[in-house]
Amino acid sequence: MIENIYQKMRVGIVHFKAFPGIETGEGPIVETLQKICEDDFWTAVEVGWMKDYRVRNTARHLLDQSHLSVAYATQPRILSGKLNLNSFDPKERNVAIGAVKNCIDEAYDLGAEVVRLIAGKDPGDDKREEAKKLLVDSLHQIMEYGKEEGRMKFTLKIFDRDIDKMNLIGHFADALDIAKVMRPDYPDFGLLADLSHFPLLKEDAAQAIPLIKDYLDAAHIGNCVCADRRHAAYGDIQPRFGVPGGEIDTQDVVDYFEILSDNGFFDKGERPIVSAEVRPVLAGEISEIILANAKRVIRDAWALAIADAASRSTGKTQRTDARGRLEAAE
Repeated sequence: MIENIYQKMRVGIVHFKAFPGIETGEGPIVETLQKICEDDFWTAVEVGWMKDYRVRNTARHLLDQSHLSVAYATQPRILSGKLNLNSFDPKERNVAIGAVKNCIDEAYDLGAEVVRLIAGKDPGDDKREEAKKLLVDSLHQIMEYGKEEGRMKFTLKIFDRDIDKMNLIGHFADALDIAKVMRPDYPDFGLLADLSHFPLLKEDAAQAIPLIKDYLDAAHIGNCVCADRRHAAYGDIQPRFGVPGGEIDTQDVVDYFEILSDNGFFDKGERPIVSAEVRPVLAGEISEIILANAKRVIRDAWALAIADAASRSTGKTQRTDARGRLEAAE
């Protein structure tokens, strides 16, 4: 690890989470996107559904001017439509495949370099393996369509299985199964791991990331609440870092950066996109402050990860915690 975060990653923000409401494909998409384009902290942005082609055209002009790297996320369209790429109903699965193909068209319109994909619902233990085969078939069709349109990369995002999205992919071992099948034929296919999903999955990043490191192409950082069902942010809601009752704060991001670094994530040639996925949830919270919160956490976490790396390289047995205090290393 080295001192400047921008030498190791493109620091991104998920647009439609930072400004709730626009995930419907409507609303103040251009106005809010402009705020991100004007902020030179971000070097990447993840956009989603934009129903009106005129909005997409305006957004493309903004993005072209901004010099931001662009990712396109299919989640807004897929989740809002309750679409399922591994549905056992052929008609439902074809509808989902068609929707993703439309997303690919939008991604090209917006100048995106990568499309984020999401599996459908988990059918349970008895039918999971069959559902994974259906997902692979859907992904093959999507990849082939992407190749017809031009060069596009794809990442499958690993979600939670038991608390909120109830997603087939799902646990990291299942994500690995999909990646092993897809990568030989489609080298532009990879996985995306989200820090906020580890508590929801009850998985340890230090064990899960090494499992998929050869296929890990992108990462998200965010927070979640999974201990209190009555909490306003319970589930996969992506509240701000440090929200009361939440699972993720600065030190967890430090640890995540270190795990990613130790597994070669930042040394694959092209700098990966690492995006914050956070949004205002509680009463009185506003997007601009939530974004400032995320930027402070990212800066602090990277600085502390660098300090820890320097300590390890010199053989010291101390590290710095999230408040800048020295603590004994494990």
